[in-house]
Amino acid sequence: MDLITPEYGLFFWQTIVFLILIFLMARFAWKPVLNGLRQREETINDSLASAEKARKDMQNLKADNERLMQEARAERDAVLREARELKEKIVADAAEEAQEKADSIVAQAKTSIEMEKRAAMADIKNQVASLSIEIAEKVVRKELSSKEKQHQMIDDMLGDVTLN
Repeated sequence: MDLITPEYGLFFWQTIVFLILIFLMARFAWKPVLNGLRQREETINDSLASAEKARKDMQNLKADNERLMQEARAERDAVLREARELKEKIVADAAEEAQEKADSIVAQAKTSIEMEKRAAMADIKNQVASLSIEIAEKVVRKELSSKEKQHQMIDDMLGDVTLN
């Protein structure tokens, strides 16, 4: 039973040893432990602040990336729109140039046809005139085969001619 009921001397010495231990701990170990805890707390706070800063930086980067993506999309759309407009302009210019060439070719063909028509008409007129002269020559020779017919024809012609 001695173990269960402590004596006063033992209690006294245990209290003194406990107080000395507290004094030594307060004097030598308490400050380093508290400094370690403060440093640990500062490290944790710094880490939390760094994590918050990193999170904000990531949000800013994400916002910047999104803005850059929107700008890239807008630039891509502008380039595509410009390319479409350029294509349409080139096609329209080519169609206009082709139309102008076609009109020029048609005009040249009309001019050529008109010139050939005039040349053909002139040739036909020349041939008609030549044939008319030949026919008239044959008719005149036949009708003027005798001297009497020649004199009668001269008289008829002189009668038709009026002097001014």
